[in-house]
Amino acid sequence: MSTSWLDDIQWTEDGLVPVIAQLQDSGRVVMFAWMNRESLALTIAEGYAVYWSRSRQRLWRKGEESGHRQKVLDIQLDCDADVILIKIEQEGGIACHTGRESCFFRSLTDGEWQATEPVLKDPKAIYK
Repeated sequence: MSTSWLDDIQWTEDGLVPVIAQLQDSGRVVMFAWMNRESLALTIAEGYAVYWSRSRQRLWRKGEESGHRQKVLDIQLDCDADVILIKIEQEGGIACHTGRESCFFRSLTDGEWQATEPVLKDPKAIYK
């Protein structure tokens, strides 16, 4: 497969593109991350989400430590070609390192961020 499609993406100055991970079945957004050209090409080749970790400065295969991989079912590019949406099947039902289904688990209530989603599994049991 040719990789010329990568040239259609409007990459940031540091060679990244924002990626939103959405559950295919429910439509719930579970994560936001970044990809570079290599991680996006690997995602296509492997069928599972591979991100670029800005904090670690390396490729990050989602679930490499936790086992909570993201099977990619569809990849979409927005109208400005600068944001990617991946529709996924979340293995293990946990996308967040806090042990929750989604990284978006806090709501602004009365001027404070309140956790509104339960912890499904203690992170200490996930990451050893």
